[in-house]
Amino acid sequence: MGEVKISASGIRKVYNSGGANEVLAIEDLNLDVEKGEFVSLLGPSGCGKSTFLFMVGGFEKPSGGSLTLNGDPIRGPGANRGIVFQEYVLFPWQRVSANIAYGLKIAGVSRAEQEKRIAELIAMIGLQGFEDAYPESLSGGMKQRVAIARALAYDPEILLMDEPFGALDAQTRSRMIADLIRIHEATHKTTLFVTHSVEEAILLSDRVALFTARPARIKEIFEIDMPHPRSVTDDVFVAYEKAILDSLEEEVSKTISAERAS
Repeated sequence: MGEVKISASGIRKVYNSGGANEVLAIEDLNLDVEKGEFVSLLGPSGCGKSTFLFMVGGFEKPSGGSLTLNGDPIRGPGANRGIVFQEYVLFPWQRVSANIAYGLKIAGVSRAEQEKRIAELIAMIGLQGFEDAYPESLSGGMKQRVAIARALAYDPEILLMDEPFGALDAQTRSRMIADLIRIHEATHKTTLFVTHSVEEAILLSDRVALFTARPARIKEIFEIDMPHPRSVTDDVFVAYEKAILDSLEEEVSKTISAERAS
């Protein structure tokens, strides 16, 4: 066992508590994430994956249970966590370099240090020559690279990613997966990655945490014991994919049945 960075124990989340439309979204969710791990959160639509991610980010509060970072309770957002959303959430009136430097500027980092960090990140994400470009001139994949660089700018301990490739076409998504693997190997950031794609999860992750249908808990954790780069045609990859899909399909069926009964 390595150093535990994120620890969730008995997490519960209730919306509209005590009201006529009370929704129990998460119940008795337990998960530990070690330093430097890349863990994907996979499960049926609406099962609470993003809700849990936002709890770790400090944007949502659990209704019960314990959620800690480095052993300390998470009470709100902080600079030790960077987050990347499905939508790029870039400032359209600012150039690439200014978007990346936003958090550094707010934190009062010196101009010289900002420029040094921007140069490092521009090189890491492969956007040399686009420092002065505005977001409207960038492709979807380029925008998401800028969003990742901005999340990494102030060197957070944790990188939280909420379906960051969901809006990209298949070719761009494949390239972004390769880029993210390279970035993770360079930074060793502890990463939580929400996705609906079993393929994405296997290509990227050290472990895949499969959520049940609502109310969500961790049904199963799959250790992905494959070196990078990984191939979707590899027999080991195909075996992981089948095992995860079979388990996921059970939970999707439960979700569909519950929706029909409501």
